[in-house]
Amino acid sequence: MVEKVITLENISLIDFLGTENQNIKQLAAAFPSSKIISRGNEIKIQGQTPEITKIHEILSSLIDHYHKFGKITHNSVNRYLSPDPFLEEDVIVTSPDVIVYGSKGGIIKAKTPNQKKLVDAVEKNDLVFALGPAGTGKTYISVAMAVRALKNKEVKKIIISRPVVEAGESLGFLPGDMKEKVDPYLRPIYDALEDMIPVEKLKYYQENKIIEIAPLAYMRGRTLNNAFVLLDEAQNTTPAQMKMFLTRMGPNAKVMVNGDWSQIDLPRNQRSGLMEALTILRGVKGIASVEMTADDVVRHRLVKDIVNAYTKLEEEKRAKRDAQAEEDEKQGINNRRARHNTTV
Repeated sequence: MVEKVITLENISLIDFLGTENQNIKQLAAAFPSSKIISRGNEIKIQGQTPEITKIHEILSSLIDHYHKFGKITHNSVNRYLSPDPFLEEDVIVTSPDVIVYGSKGGIIKAKTPNQKKLVDAVEKNDLVFALGPAGTGKTYISVAMAVRALKNKEVKKIIISRPVVEAGESLGFLPGDMKEKVDPYLRPIYDALEDMIPVEKLKYYQENKIIEIAPLAYMRGRTLNNAFVLLDEAQNTTPAQMKMFLTRMGPNAKVMVNGDWSQIDLPRNQRSGLMEALTILRGVKGIASVEMTADDVVRHRLVKDIVNAYTKLEEEKRAKRDAQAEEDEKQGINNRRARHNTTV
Protein backbone atom coordinates (compact mmCIF):
# COMPACT_ATOMS: atom_id res chain seq x y z
CA MET A 1 0.00 0.00 0.00
CA VAL A 2 1.24 3.47 -0.94
CA GLU A 3 0.62 6.57 1.19
CA LYS A 4 0.67 10.20 0.11
CA VAL A 5 0.05 13.33 2.23
CA ILE A 6 -1.22 16.65 0.84
CA THR A 7 -0.93 19.78 3.00
CA LEU A 8 -3.53 22.50 2.48
CA GLU A 9 -1.83 25.91 2.73
CA ASN A 10 -3.63 29.29 2.82
CA ILE A 11 -6.98 27.52 2.52
CA SER A 12 -10.14 27.84 4.59
CA LEU A 13 -10.75 24.24 5.66
CA ILE A 14 -14.52 24.62 5.96
CA ASP A 15 -14.73 26.14 2.46
CA PHE A 16 -12.51 23.42 0.98
CA LEU A 17 -13.49 20.27 2.89
CA GLY A 18 -17.17 21.18 3.25
CA THR A 19 -19.41 20.82 6.31
CA GLU A 20 -18.38 17.70 8.25
CA ASN A 21 -15.85 16.94 5.47
CA GLN A 22 -18.64 16.22 2.97
CA ASN A 23 -16.44 17.05 -0.04
CA ILE A 24 -13.74 14.60 1.06
CA LYS A 25 -16.34 11.93 1.80
CA GLN A 26 -17.77 12.46 -1.67
CA LEU A 27 -14.31 12.01 -3.18
CA ALA A 28 -13.61 8.93 -1.03
CA ALA A 29 -16.91 7.31 -2.12
CA ALA A 30 -15.69 7.46 -5.74
CA PHE A 31 -12.56 5.47 -4.83
CA PRO A 32 -13.70 2.68 -2.45
CA SER A 33 -10.40 0.78 -2.85
CA SER A 34 -8.44 3.67 -1.29
CA LYS A 35 -8.54 5.54 2.00
CA ILE A 36 -8.77 9.35 2.11
CA ILE A 37 -8.34 10.75 5.61
CA SER A 38 -8.57 14.45 6.51
CA ARG A 39 -6.87 15.63 9.72
CA GLY A 40 -6.36 19.34 10.29
CA ASN A 41 -4.84 20.85 7.17
CA GLU A 42 -3.51 17.49 5.93
CA ILE A 43 -5.19 14.98 3.61
CA LYS A 44 -3.72 11.49 3.74
CA ILE A 45 -4.30 9.11 0.79
CA GLN A 46 -3.65 5.36 1.13
CA GLY A 47 -4.03 2.81 -1.67
CA GLN A 48 -2.50 1.46 -4.86
CA THR A 49 -0.27 3.68 -7.00
CA PRO A 50 -2.56 4.21 -10.08
CA GLU A 51 -5.54 5.20 -7.93
CA ILE A 52 -3.42 7.31 -5.58
CA THR A 53 -2.12 9.22 -8.61
CA LYS A 54 -5.65 9.86 -9.87
CA ILE A 55 -6.86 11.06 -6.45
CA HIS A 56 -3.85 13.35 -6.15
CA GLU A 57 -4.60 14.86 -9.57
CA ILE A 58 -8.22 15.52 -8.58
CA LEU A 59 -7.21 17.11 -5.26
CA SER A 60 -4.68 19.32 -7.05
CA SER A 61 -7.41 20.45 -9.46
CA LEU A 62 -9.74 21.14 -6.54
CA ILE A 63 -7.04 23.23 -4.84
CA ASP A 64 -6.60 25.28 -8.03
CA HIS A 65 -10.40 25.62 -8.24
CA TYR A 66 -10.52 26.86 -4.64
CA HIS A 67 -7.89 29.53 -5.25
CA LYS A 68 -9.89 30.73 -8.27
CA PHE A 69 -13.42 30.63 -6.85
CA GLY A 70 -12.84 30.75 -3.07
CA LYS A 71 -14.82 27.60 -2.25
CA ILE A 72 -15.46 23.94 -3.14
CA THR A 73 -19.02 22.63 -3.49
CA HIS A 74 -20.69 19.31 -4.27
CA ASN A 75 -20.79 20.37 -7.95
CA SER A 76 -17.09 21.20 -7.88
CA VAL A 77 -16.18 17.68 -6.75
CA ASN A 78 -18.57 16.14 -9.30
CA ARG A 79 -17.01 18.16 -12.07
CA TYR A 80 -13.55 16.73 -11.42
CA LEU A 81 -14.86 13.21 -10.83
CA SER A 82 -17.00 13.16 -13.97
CA PRO A 83 -15.60 12.72 -17.47
CA ASP A 84 -18.48 14.88 -18.77
CA PRO A 85 -16.87 18.18 -19.89
CA PHE A 86 -20.28 19.91 -19.99
CA LEU A 87 -21.01 19.47 -16.28
CA GLU A 88 -21.90 22.90 -14.94
CA GLU A 89 -19.28 24.94 -13.07
CA ASP A 90 -19.98 26.67 -9.72
CA VAL A 91 -19.86 30.04 -11.49
CA ILE A 92 -20.41 30.49 -15.20
CA VAL A 93 -18.92 33.71 -16.55
CA THR A 94 -20.16 35.01 -19.87
CA SER A 95 -19.53 38.73 -19.43
CA PRO A 96 -16.23 40.21 -20.63
CA ASP A 97 -16.59 42.85 -17.91
CA VAL A 98 -15.71 40.46 -15.06
CA ILE A 99 -12.71 41.78 -13.14
CA VAL A 100 -12.15 39.02 -10.61
CA TYR A 101 -13.98 36.31 -8.66
CA GLY A 102 -14.85 37.10 -5.06
CA SER A 103 -13.68 35.04 -2.08
CA LYS A 104 -17.07 33.29 -2.00
CA GLY A 105 -17.26 32.66 -5.73
CA GLY A 106 -19.23 35.77 -6.64
CA ILE A 107 -18.45 37.86 -9.70
CA ILE A 108 -16.96 41.32 -9.31
CA LYS A 109 -17.36 43.55 -12.35
CA ALA A 110 -18.00 47.13 -13.39
CA LYS A 111 -21.63 48.08 -12.77
CA THR A 112 -21.82 51.50 -14.45
CA PRO A 113 -20.40 53.01 -17.68
CA ASN A 114 -17.91 55.14 -15.75
CA GLN A 115 -16.74 52.15 -13.71
CA LYS A 116 -16.15 50.32 -17.02
CA LYS A 117 -14.31 53.41 -18.29
CA LEU A 118 -12.13 53.24 -15.17
CA VAL A 119 -11.31 49.57 -15.78
CA ASP A 120 -10.38 50.34 -19.41
CA ALA A 121 -8.21 53.27 -18.33
CA VAL A 122 -6.25 51.10 -15.89
CA GLU A 123 -5.67 48.47 -18.58
CA LYS A 124 -4.29 51.07 -21.01
CA ASN A 125 -2.32 53.42 -18.70
CA ASP A 126 0.31 53.12 -15.97
CA LEU A 127 -1.08 55.99 -13.87
CA VAL A 128 -4.81 56.61 -13.48
CA PHE A 129 -6.66 59.19 -11.39
CA ALA A 130 -10.19 58.17 -10.31
CA LEU A 131 -12.28 61.11 -9.12
CA GLY A 132 -15.77 61.26 -7.73
CA PRO A 133 -18.08 61.29 -4.73
CA ALA A 134 -18.56 58.61 -2.08
CA GLY A 135 -20.26 55.40 -3.09
CA THR A 136 -19.23 55.41 -6.75
CA GLY A 137 -16.98 52.35 -6.41
CA LYS A 138 -13.60 54.04 -6.82
CA THR A 139 -11.90 52.09 -4.03
CA TYR A 140 -13.69 48.81 -4.70
CA ILE A 141 -12.92 48.77 -8.44
CA SER A 142 -9.33 49.80 -7.75
CA VAL A 143 -8.78 46.99 -5.25
CA ALA A 144 -10.39 44.50 -7.67
CA MET A 145 -8.01 45.58 -10.44
CA ALA A 146 -5.07 45.19 -8.07
CA VAL A 147 -6.18 41.69 -7.01
CA ARG A 148 -6.64 40.67 -10.65
CA ALA A 149 -3.15 41.89 -11.53
CA LEU A 150 -1.71 39.87 -8.63
CA LYS A 151 -3.67 36.71 -9.50
CA ASN A 152 -2.62 37.00 -13.16
CA LYS A 153 1.01 37.42 -12.05
CA GLU A 154 1.21 40.79 -13.79
CA VAL A 155 2.69 42.20 -10.56
CA LYS A 156 4.40 40.63 -7.55
CA LYS A 157 2.70 42.67 -4.85
CA ILE A 158 -0.06 45.12 -4.00
CA ILE A 159 0.66 48.29 -2.05
CA ILE A 160 -2.31 50.31 -0.79
CA SER A 161 -1.90 53.61 1.03
CA ARG A 162 -3.78 56.71 2.09
CA PRO A 163 -2.98 59.91 3.96
CA VAL A 164 -4.09 59.93 7.56
CA VAL A 165 -5.86 63.22 8.15
CA GLU A 166 -7.47 63.95 11.50
CA ALA A 167 -10.97 64.98 10.39
CA GLY A 168 -12.24 66.39 13.68
CA GLU A 169 -10.52 63.78 15.86
CA SER A 170 -6.99 63.52 17.18
CA LEU A 171 -5.06 60.31 16.57
CA GLY A 172 -3.05 60.91 19.71
CA PHE A 173 -6.08 60.31 21.91
CA LEU A 174 -7.06 57.04 20.21
CA PRO A 175 -6.01 53.86 22.09
CA GLY A 176 -3.34 51.45 20.84
CA ASP A 177 -0.12 51.59 18.83
CA MET A 178 0.20 53.34 15.46
CA LYS A 179 -1.21 50.36 13.50
CA GLU A 180 -4.25 50.19 15.78
CA LYS A 181 -4.75 53.95 15.46
CA VAL A 182 -4.51 53.88 11.66
CA ASP A 183 -6.39 50.64 10.84
CA PRO A 184 -9.87 52.18 11.20
CA TYR A 185 -8.95 54.67 8.47
CA LEU A 186 -8.03 51.73 6.21
CA ARG A 187 -11.13 49.64 6.99
CA PRO A 188 -12.81 50.16 3.57
CA ILE A 189 -9.72 48.72 1.92
CA TYR A 190 -9.66 45.68 4.24
CA ASP A 191 -13.37 45.12 3.55
CA ALA A 192 -12.80 45.15 -0.21
CA LEU A 193 -9.84 42.76 0.02
CA GLU A 194 -11.81 40.33 2.21
CA ASP A 195 -14.54 40.27 -0.44
CA MET A 196 -12.00 39.14 -3.04
CA ILE A 197 -9.43 36.99 -1.22
CA PRO A 198 -10.11 34.18 1.29
CA VAL A 199 -9.20 35.23 4.83
CA GLU A 200 -6.36 32.73 5.30
CA LYS A 201 -4.78 33.64 1.99
CA LEU A 202 -5.13 37.37 2.69
CA LYS A 203 -3.40 36.85 6.05
CA TYR A 204 -0.59 34.96 4.31
CA TYR A 205 -0.21 37.73 1.71
CA GLN A 206 0.02 40.40 4.41
CA GLU A 207 2.44 38.44 6.59
CA ASN A 208 4.75 37.96 3.60
CA LYS A 209 4.45 41.57 2.36
CA ILE A 210 2.74 40.50 -0.86
CA ILE A 211 -0.07 42.86 0.12
CA GLU A 212 0.91 45.96 2.09
CA ILE A 213 -1.54 48.45 3.57
CA ALA A 214 0.09 51.46 5.15
CA PRO A 215 -0.22 55.22 5.76
CA LEU A 216 1.22 57.46 3.04
CA ALA A 217 4.10 58.57 5.25
CA TYR A 218 5.51 55.02 5.06
CA MET A 219 6.07 55.38 1.30
CA ARG A 220 8.83 57.97 1.62
CA GLY A 221 12.21 56.81 0.32
CA ARG A 222 10.88 53.66 -1.38
CA THR A 223 10.97 52.61 -5.03
CA LEU A 224 7.90 50.55 -5.86
CA ASN A 225 8.80 47.91 -8.47
CA ASN A 226 6.59 45.18 -9.96
CA ALA A 227 3.65 46.40 -7.92
CA PHE A 228 0.09 47.58 -8.22
CA VAL A 229 0.00 50.70 -6.07
CA LEU A 230 -3.17 52.42 -4.90
CA LEU A 231 -3.39 55.78 -3.15
CA ASP A 232 -6.87 56.25 -1.69
CA GLU A 233 -8.42 59.46 -0.31
CA ALA A 234 -5.81 61.39 -2.28
CA GLN A 235 -7.69 64.69 -1.95
CA ASN A 236 -6.15 64.89 1.53
CA THR A 237 -2.55 64.84 0.32
CA THR A 238 -0.48 68.01 0.27
CA PRO A 239 1.33 68.90 -2.99
CA ALA A 240 4.62 67.70 -1.45
CA GLN A 241 3.08 64.38 -0.40
CA MET A 242 1.57 63.83 -3.85
CA LYS A 243 4.87 64.53 -5.58
CA MET A 244 6.63 62.17 -3.16
CA PHE A 245 4.10 59.41 -3.85
CA LEU A 246 4.06 59.72 -7.65
CA THR A 247 7.86 59.67 -7.83
CA ARG A 248 7.93 56.27 -6.04
CA MET A 249 6.94 54.53 -9.31
CA GLY A 250 9.47 51.90 -10.36
CA PRO A 251 9.72 49.50 -13.32
CA ASN A 252 6.53 47.53 -14.07
CA ALA A 253 4.43 49.54 -11.64
CA LYS A 254 0.75 50.30 -12.09
CA VAL A 255 -0.54 53.22 -10.00
CA MET A 256 -4.07 54.37 -9.18
CA VAL A 257 -4.88 57.58 -7.33
CA ASN A 258 -8.42 57.98 -5.96
CA GLY A 259 -9.99 61.10 -4.55
CA ASP A 260 -13.16 63.07 -3.86
CA TRP A 261 -12.69 66.83 -4.22
CA SER A 262 -15.86 67.42 -2.15
CA GLN A 263 -14.39 65.78 0.97
CA ILE A 264 -11.11 67.60 1.52
CA ASP A 265 -10.20 67.51 5.23
CA LEU A 266 -6.97 69.53 4.94
CA PRO A 267 -6.62 72.82 6.82
CA ARG A 268 -8.45 75.66 5.04
CA ASN A 269 -5.24 77.34 3.85
CA GLN A 270 -3.66 74.08 2.57
CA ARG A 271 -3.87 73.22 -1.13
CA SER A 272 -4.84 69.69 -2.16
CA GLY A 273 -2.03 67.77 -3.85
CA LEU A 274 -4.60 65.87 -5.91
CA MET A 275 -6.05 69.00 -7.49
CA GLU A 276 -2.60 70.37 -8.23
CA ALA A 277 -1.40 67.08 -9.76
CA LEU A 278 -4.38 66.92 -12.10
CA THR A 279 -3.49 70.38 -13.43
CA ILE A 280 0.25 69.75 -13.74
CA LEU A 281 -0.04 66.31 -15.38
CA ARG A 282 -2.85 67.09 -17.81
CA GLY A 283 -1.90 65.81 -21.25
CA VAL A 284 1.03 63.62 -20.16
CA LYS A 285 1.07 60.39 -22.18
CA GLY A 286 0.42 57.24 -20.14
CA ILE A 287 -1.66 59.09 -17.55
CA ALA A 288 -5.47 59.06 -17.56
CA SER A 289 -8.21 60.41 -15.33
CA VAL A 290 -11.80 59.20 -14.98
CA GLU A 291 -14.47 61.24 -13.24
CA MET A 292 -17.36 59.46 -11.54
CA THR A 293 -20.71 61.13 -10.86
CA ALA A 294 -23.77 60.58 -8.71
CA ASP A 295 -25.08 58.27 -11.46
CA ASP A 296 -22.31 55.80 -10.52
CA VAL A 297 -23.38 55.52 -6.87
CA VAL A 298 -24.04 51.85 -6.06
CA ARG A 299 -24.95 52.22 -2.39
CA HIS A 300 -28.39 52.97 -0.92
CA ARG A 301 -30.67 54.86 -3.36
CA LEU A 302 -30.59 57.91 -1.04
CA VAL A 303 -26.82 58.27 -1.40
CA LYS A 304 -27.26 59.49 -4.97
CA ASP A 305 -29.70 62.16 -3.80
CA ILE A 306 -27.37 63.14 -0.94
CA VAL A 307 -24.42 63.49 -3.34
CA ASN A 308 -26.51 65.59 -5.73
CA ALA A 309 -27.64 67.88 -2.89
CA TYR A 310 -24.08 68.49 -1.71
CA THR A 311 -22.86 68.97 -5.30
CA LYS A 312 -25.57 71.59 -5.87
CA LEU A 313 -24.50 73.41 -2.70
CA GLU A 314 -20.84 73.39 -3.76
CA GLU A 315 -21.78 74.71 -7.20
CA GLU A 316 -23.79 77.54 -5.63
CA LYS A 317 -20.87 78.43 -3.36
CA ARG A 318 -18.48 78.39 -6.31
CA ALA A 319 -20.81 80.62 -8.33
CA LYS A 320 -20.97 83.10 -5.43
CA ARG A 321 -17.18 83.09 -5.08
CA ASP A 322 -16.78 83.69 -8.83
CA ALA A 323 -19.36 86.50 -8.74
CA GLN A 324 -17.66 88.07 -5.73
CA ALA A 325 -14.26 87.84 -7.41
CA GLU A 326 -15.69 89.50 -10.53
CA GLU A 327 -17.27 92.24 -8.41
CA ASP A 328 -14.01 92.80 -6.53
CA GLU A 329 -12.17 93.05 -9.85
CA LYS A 330 -14.66 95.65 -11.13
CA GLN A 331 -14.40 97.60 -7.88
CA GLY A 332 -10.63 97.54 -8.14
CA ILE A 333 -10.77 98.87 -11.68
CA ASN A 334 -13.16 101.65 -10.61
CA ASN A 335 -10.92 102.57 -7.66
CA ARG A 336 -7.88 102.79 -9.93
CA ARG A 337 -9.79 105.00 -12.37
CA ALA A 338 -10.93 107.26 -9.55
CA ARG A 339 -7.38 107.66 -8.25
CA HIS A 340 -6.15 108.37 -11.79
CA ASN A 341 -8.82 111.04 -12.35
CA THR A 342 -8.05 112.63 -8.99
CA THR A 343 -4.32 112.79 -9.87
CA VAL A 344 -5.05 114.34 -13.25
